[in-house]
Amino acid sequence: MELVAPAAQHRRNARVSELLEKAWSRGWLSRPVLEPDHLIAAARARTGLQELGSGSGWEERLERLTQALREEAALSPLGTVIAYGQLVAALADRARVHALWRRHPEILEQPILRPIIVLGQMRSGSTRMQRLLACDPRLAHTRFFESWNPVPIARRRWLDDRRVRAWIGLRCAEWLNPEFRIIHPTALEAADEEIGLHNVSIFGAAFEAQWRIPSFAAASEAMDTRPVYAEFKRLLQTVAWLGKGREDREHRPWVLKLPQFAQDLDSLLEAFPDARLVCLDRPASAVVASSASLVHSQMRVQSDHVDRHWIGAEWVRKVALRERRMRAARAAADVPQVDVGFDGIGEDWEREMQRVYRMLDLPLTEEVRSRMQRYLDQRRHRRLAGHRYALGDFGLSEAEVERAVRGAHSPVSEKLEVLG
Repeated sequence: MELVAPAAQHRRNARVSELLEKAWSRGWLSRPVLEPDHLIAAARARTGLQELGSGSGWEERLERLTQALREEAALSPLGTVIAYGQLVAALADRARVHALWRRHPEILEQPILRPIIVLGQMRSGSTRMQRLLACDPRLAHTRFFESWNPVPIARRRWLDDRRVRAWIGLRCAEWLNPEFRIIHPTALEAADEEIGLHNVSIFGAAFEAQWRIPSFAAASEAMDTRPVYAEFKRLLQTVAWLGKGREDREHRPWVLKLPQFAQDLDSLLEAFPDARLVCLDRPASAVVASSASLVHSQMRVQSDHVDRHWIGAEWVRKVALRERRMRAARAAADVPQVDVGFDGIGEDWEREMQRVYRMLDLPLTEEVRSRMQRYLDQRRHRRLAGHRYALGDFGLSEAEVERAVRGAHSPVSEKLEVLG
């Protein structure tokens, strides 16, 4: 697929917004309402289910998020439609998964044994590490279609529509934002982050990475995230249970990866106390530049008022916050850990993966090495080299970023057990 130039993409999306506004003003279509009651009613109508569960605080987060979308995000008509669609889909999945838990309480007994947490900032090479580990058939992982569609629509377990829905969603995302294929190459069956599971809880930086919603971000950073991660574990158990009979992930360590984990590591480890940590490190200036580029690419699809300098400042702040929290949680955690540098993987991936496997107490077999090499040779993985970004595009300098994220690359603590 040939990529659409950013200017042409912007004109195309602007035309879609014009057509939507015209259809709303003439009464041909109903304007989406970003209010909790309207979104919940739409999810109930879509599923025929009334109960969306309680206890994780999703109702308050939905209230804060929708207020921020109305008052801060400056959404275009297209952005309003996308936001409405995402939130209704997330709430519909909430309704479906709670109905599934009521019918099958045994799901919550599904073991998730000794997960391997790929821990790092956004754009720190975490997807590469996750997919390298996913080459090992002795380990389990979440696939793209499972993250974004954790439960099927049909009640019958054998009638699984999740791949079809994920394919439609992925094609739409790539049509609206062709750069997505370069910035985060993925596929239906590819190992991918569990970001969609957080969406079901109306939580996480998936929202912050596409909309300007600082009040929601601040509330999320200040809240007690333990209930969210208790629900995250139940959602992961559901993904594992739905795969039973077709694949055995029950007795394999699960590779988990999500940049949000850097912000909430203490809560994550409370949910998974037997986890092992593969901790990634990349210079802060590169992390911020690449993150800001991704966020800008996402935001401009849904808003005509995107401020590059605001994005730069916000993601310096976010990276610094996550670095502080991650370092503190790692120092307090009594779990196996290993540090892996972004450049180290680029220089000699086999050497670095040997270190990771020593921490995991697994042999790195020739078969797994061959699988890893095939992954690295894939055209889809090599697309990442086409992602271009610079701090100056966001009003930042390397010195400014390093000052803000000071101490980010010094040893975390003498308490850390860094193996390898």
